Amino acid sequence: MKTYVLLTALFTTLISNSQAACDDANAYLVNAYSHIKDSYDSNNISHLKYYANRSLESIELAKENLEGCDCQTAVDLAGETVDLLLKVENQPTFEDGRFYVKRARELSQKSVIASDKCTAGITNNGNNDVLDDDNTLAELQNEQLKLKQQQEALKLKEAELKMKLSAQKDKALRLEKKQLISGYNLTITENIKTFNKTLMHCGNANTVLKSPAIEVGLADNDMDAINVYFIKILKTLTSEYATALNACGN
Repeated sequence: MKTYVLLTALFTTLISNSQAACDDANAYLVNAYSHIKDSYDSNNISHLKYYANRSLESIELAKENLEGCDCQTAVDLAGETVDLLLKVENQPTFEDGRFYVKRARELSQKSVIASDKCTAGITNNGNNDVLDDDNTLAELQNEQLKLKQQQEALKLKEAELKMKLSAQKDKALRLEKKQLISGYNLTITENIKTFNKTLMHCGNANTVLKSPAIEVGLADNDMDAINVYFIKILKTLTSEYATALNACGN
């Protein structure tokens, strides 16, 4: 009876240790797979290589735990993934590096599936019953779908913020244009008053300068066009005033 109890305790301990090793290995493999996806989704060679190296670190930690997990398939797949990722660092272009990352991503996903199967087998009282590949893959795809949906939501929020910012900028620019136009109109009005007052004092009261008609929708033009438009008006008024002033006393 004592021998049976001791064997049962030993068996339970072995299963517990193996379970812990498999759990740790699985966590590292999932982390490695996440880094590989980040590497594949990157848009430049620096980020691609950075996340590939991060994945290598996680896989090496996973391999240490896999040795005590009795999961040779996961070990082999992890080794093949490492071989591919080691080639990324020396690739001269983003496309070349991404080629190896893509293959590593596929093997990394398979290593996670294999590790899940081993972990599930130990959990079921030490039996080697495995999870169905399709179910495991479906779970990974579901996680990927959730991440994609979150990314799409963030992109939509970013687009909305950009639209609001653009609208605010347009509003501020239009207000600035209106202020510029208002300032020019005031300058024109004051100049005409001064010009006409001077002409009356010099005896040329018959010549009266009038405010020009301002173009409708002027605020739709850019700032430079508005400046050019009003400078032209001011030059014309100044020229008319000079002509009338020369006629004073004649």
